[in-house]
Amino acid sequence: MSFDNLHIVDHPLAQHLIAQLRDDATPPTAFRTLCKRLTHVLALEATRDLDMGVVPIQTPLERTDCGVIVDPIVAVVILRAGLGMLDPIVEMFPDVAVGYVGLERNESTAIASSYYAKLPPDTPGKTILLLDPMLATGGSAAQACDLIVSFKPKRIIMLAVVAAPEGVAHMQDLHPDVHIYTAALDRGLNDRKYILPGLGDFGDRLYGT
Repeated sequence: MSFDNLHIVDHPLAQHLIAQLRDDATPPTAFRTLCKRLTHVLALEATRDLDMGVVPIQTPLERTDCGVIVDPIVAVVILRAGLGMLDPIVEMFPDVAVGYVGLERNESTAIASSYYAKLPPDTPGKTILLLDPMLATGGSAAQACDLIVSFKPKRIIMLAVVAAPEGVAHMQDLHPDVHIYTAALDRGLNDRKYILPGLGDFGDRLYGT
């Protein structure tokens, strides 16, 4: 099965980090560090085509023209697991604005319901980095995109640590313009809608709950 909107980041470092994240023996402190490192790798790949401008810079030796990013970015975090991916984005793009979407999964139905949403008022026309580490059914990501689209952004790029084919297909059906960057496309979902082989409940492993 092929997906036009999916980009698997197969850099050796990304694959090394995802292996450690999958390991059940990895403690929360190490898990958080690994998540941050992998987010850096995903973000570098996902932002390759940001709009650039040219500004004159005075070096210690002479003046020269340099490229700078002129594409304003908004990071939108799907709570709570997406919080583990936020710090690297803020470090890489200090001028980034941040929005939050709170979605709680019903363990019986695997359907997410919204309990909180707040996006910056100047979101229209900006590039959105949607942060959600596990793209399982795609329900939460699609709901978040429904909200974001209403703000009329320039485009939406999703960063996910691991994705399932079911979630990617759902996103491609509902939001085909959203490009997804992930370190792994896993086999599929179990009967509880958890990704296999996956890495467990990301939020629980991130915070030791």
